[in-house]
Amino acid sequence: MTDKSEPPVPPGEPADAAANPAPKDVSPPRNPTGLIALGVVLLLLGLTIVYALSDRLAPASSRGIASAHVAQIAPRVSGEVINVLVPDDAVVQAGDALFTLDARPFELAVRQAEASLASATQGVDASSASLVAAQAAVTQARTNLDTVRADADRTFRLEDRGIVAKAQGENARARVKDAEARLQTAEANLASARAQLGPKGADNPSILAAAAQLERAQYDLASTTVRAPHYGVVTNVTLTAGQFIGAGNPAMTFIDAGAAWITVDLRENQLQAVAAGDPVHLLFDAVPGQIFDGRVQSVAWGINPGRTAQGGLVVNQPSNRWFEPARRIPVRIELNGGMEARPPQVRVGGKVHAVIFTAGTGNPIALLARGLQWARSWTSYLH
Repeated sequence: MTDKSEPPVPPGEPADAAANPAPKDVSPPRNPTGLIALGVVLLLLGLTIVYALSDRLAPASSRGIASAHVAQIAPRVSGEVINVLVPDDAVVQAGDALFTLDARPFELAVRQAEASLASATQGVDASSASLVAAQAAVTQARTNLDTVRADADRTFRLEDRGIVAKAQGENARARVKDAEARLQTAEANLASARAQLGPKGADNPSILAAAAQLERAQYDLASTTVRAPHYGVVTNVTLTAGQFIGAGNPAMTFIDAGAAWITVDLRENQLQAVAAGDPVHLLFDAVPGQIFDGRVQSVAWGINPGRTAQGGLVVNQPSNRWFEPARRIPVRIELNGGMEARPPQVRVGGKVHAVIFTAGTGNPIALLARGLQWARSWTSYLH
């Protein structure tokens, strides 16, 4: 009787072939470690190439700082503070009064100078009233011209660098010409008043000395009101009424709001292709989600490496590091469109991320840098 559990033997094959089937060819699985290692090496090599190219085509740094001219406002004369006219962090225009000093001693000095001039003119039988008035007008016109010129010079510098519009420069020139014309008119009136003294009085040494003393006293009196040199912000105001301030001693801090820039520190090997005029994209931590356009103004010519000297010789600086850290050189960057384009949230000393495009903004490296900065602009909401 045939066992039904055994399969039938196909015709043409031996009977033991069905009982003992041939073993299958099973090869051991391939080890993927080599492929993974090769992929990692190629990835690292690619990243190294991209890193090296980015340092030359799109150098970037997050070590940017919002900078501006900072000046210490000091009075020209000494005196007791009578009134502080601006609060802390106030925005002021050119010529705005900041604080006043006690004018009484200077008013007395003016009266004394007027009396000296009147005494000198009595010797030539002339009146000093017109001379005093003309001299006061000259002092006022000269003080106004100094203020207008200081503000205009700053505008001219910004105009030469393309930061402010030509119209602002023309307005500044018009203001200077108007102030110069006023001074010329006042000086002409003064010359006329001197001519009225006659030939003996016009060149009288005593009268000339008294007139110069009067002009100095009037100038000191005008200096008791300290004014803003130009458009800016007054900060760190600790001045108070009753405080005595010496001539030339800082009284408050003034930030020039119309001449701000960005300082970015780049490694030396990032500066190989950086030149003035290169386009820059700027990201301010104070304004996340927005990218601003700028341009390179200049690259610093030197830094202080911290070397010291003792006994006339340079002191050795031993180092226990395997690799000396890279030196960083400051690069000065300005916003396109001038200070009108500066976001009001940005403060002096604020952090800035900058990408400089040394070969334009259309190459692959530049596109990659722009994409990374765009992503960074949104992540800056979180820190």
